[in-house]
Amino acid sequence: MQISSRFTVALHIFTCVEVFKDEHKVTSDFLASSINTNPVIIRKILGQLKSAGLIEVQRGTGGIIVTRPLSDITFLDVYRAIEPVEGGDLFRFHESPNPQCPVGRNIHGLLDGKLSAIQNAMETEMMKYTLDDLKTGIDELLKKEA
Repeated sequence: MQISSRFTVALHIFTCVEVFKDEHKVTSDFLASSINTNPVIIRKILGQLKSAGLIEVQRGTGGIIVTRPLSDITFLDVYRAIEPVEGGDLFRFHESPNPQCPVGRNIHGLLDGKLSAIQNAMETEMMKYTLDDLKTGIDELLKKEA
């Protein structure tokens, strides 16, 4: 299992918006140049973030507004906006294990609790980090470079 790069691209977008909002017109083209990807990909991710209520996008004028304080948006919020999990479960279970097989008829009972615990641990860790952590971190790094 691997989480797609859309999640880290979304975090990159939020960081760019905060760093450049007062200096540049933050458009999908501008973001794509920082992320080094296609603007179409950026627009798709912006649409997902907008649908989740995390940003507002001003078309034409090139403005992205974060709808809540950065300290109120966790990595989990962004993850859920970008990587929606089917039925709320991170792990997709293979369909129809053979009930005639002793492993097949018991695999759900064997794995369900463990997989749920793994998902809960990941989500708990993701709730510990906010977009404000990224803003603070980039500010510190940029000061060191200056």
